[in-house]
Amino acid sequence: MGARTEPWQTAEIAGPKKALPILKPEVVVAMVKRAKRPLLIVGHLATQTDSEYGKMIDYAIRMNKTAGVPVVTTAHTINEFIKKGFQPKASMSAMDIGNRLQDPSWKGLDGKGVYDLALFMGLPYYMEFVILSALKHFSPNLKTMSLDRYYTPHATWSFPNLKIVNWLESFEIILSKLEET
Repeated sequence: MGARTEPWQTAEIAGPKKALPILKPEVVVAMVKRAKRPLLIVGHLATQTDSEYGKMIDYAIRMNKTAGVPVVTTAHTINEFIKKGFQPKASMSAMDIGNRLQDPSWKGLDGKGVYDLALFMGLPYYMEFVILSALKHFSPNLKTMSLDRYYTPHATWSFPNLKIVNWLESFEIILSKLEET
């Protein structure tokens, strides 16, 4: 696969605790199935159809429909989801959802309690890096997963730096396995 587990952003030091690399897409499937309260946070890069992220919005919608993972959109991303006939659970700034996930008294978007798995996709690397750093240090019971194609060391799990074709293949495997159940 040619995967590297070095932070994509140069000169970033994550410390001694780094993300476990997702070398097999089945890891994502297992974690989503095991989670009692997962949440998918989707940034604006997932809607840019003229870039490598073009299919990310479709993958997020499929993940919601197949595994029931609630979707939170950031920035203006909600408009693109609505154009596709999908209503996300909520829309808020990335920093706001990051702060709420750190709050042990927050009862979630539905009032049923804290989340145990937060999946991130489509956020700018530097922003996701900072949010995941805060969650790593201040939300010890929350597992995090970066679904972007660059290694994000502050997540609990992260894809290593992948070529686009390998990254998209991974999503097809993840979603096909989630659809099987």
